[in-house]
Amino acid sequence: MVRHVVWDWNGTLLADQSAVLDALNLMLAGMDHPNTDMATYRRLYTRPVRHFYQRLLAREIDDHLWARIDADFHAAYFRVVRHVDLDEQARTALERVRSSGRTQSLLSMAQHDHLVEMVDHHDLGHNFDRVDGVLGVGGGHKAEWLRAHLDHLSVAAADQVVLIGDAIDDATAARELGARVVLFDGGSHPTAHLRETGAPVVPTLLDALEVAGIGTGIADVGSGPGRR
Repeated sequence: MVRHVVWDWNGTLLADQSAVLDALNLMLAGMDHPNTDMATYRRLYTRPVRHFYQRLLAREIDDHLWARIDADFHAAYFRVVRHVDLDEQARTALERVRSSGRTQSLLSMAQHDHLVEMVDHHDLGHNFDRVDGVLGVGGGHKAEWLRAHLDHLSVAAADQVVLIGDAIDDATAARELGARVVLFDGGSHPTAHLRETGAPVVPTLLDALEVAGIGTGIADVGSGPGRR
């Protein structure tokens, strides 16, 4: 039985794919590199994010260049993201979890200070037992951050946790720790790539909760074939 929900932020609760693409193209312009489009972004996106940029730029990225890319992208993203709305079902989904008596938290690979600012901007902090973003240069895998997140929450049984996110890395992280996972088709990857993980794949946040057995009586989140 699911007792705790860990939400992803970017592309899940926050519908920011257009902002991500705008920021990416602003950063690429500063490198005199041609713009890209959403289809290319979704096809190439992976974690660690440094590998995504190696694919996109078709070159190796040393530590100095990676630090510049990370800083320039986030500077551009911070300028545009305040105009981005939550997913249309985000508030309803958070309230459904809260009213069910379960606990919930937020874990993002976004910079921690920015994440906290955005959660406050959207007046969502009261929903979460804990909010964690990345400290320092980001771009790594989510598993190590999920492990620390659950440790801080004193979650004893990872199999009573469901992670709801939009990325393949969310599925990898959850399974590495023995947690359950539902993937929201929020835009980070082509749907077919999400389904290849074997995790349930759903088109809406409320569908994600239904698959997790929250609010509808559906009993379990399996690890079998993806669904849509």
